[in-house]
Amino acid sequence: MRVTSPRMSAAVARPAPRPHAARDVDESTGVREVYLRSLLRVQRRLALGVLGVVALPLAAVPVLFALVPALSAYRVAGLPLPWLLLGVAVHPLLLAAAAWYVRRVERTEADFTDLLSGGDSHGHGGSRSDH
Repeated sequence: MRVTSPRMSAAVARPAPRPHAARDVDESTGVREVYLRSLLRVQRRLALGVLGVVALPLAAVPVLFALVPALSAYRVAGLPLPWLLLGVAVHPLLLAAAAWYVRRVERTEADFTDLLSGGDSHGHGGSRSDH
């Protein structure tokens, strides 16, 4: 019966090293453009998604007040409802969308950097499931 040491089993469990992407990027192989286009595509998709999530509710509020003018007459704490919605309630939406966007962009850039360095700077292996 053969017994393996913990060190050996950890080495066996590790995936095979992939080619060093930074070398491909440094050499003029066209890989740099592919990687950068991919990064920009992901960031553009994130930006358009956040824009949609923020712009739709913002555009819906004036439309709602135009379709139901009686809502404009409501007052909350002495302030007109349209002012409260567009002047106060919008800010938490904008802050939440901005925070989510920044986290996702930083995560995407860190993944891109990991790809180029061939390492895992996040302290865990493999792809993350929290995307």
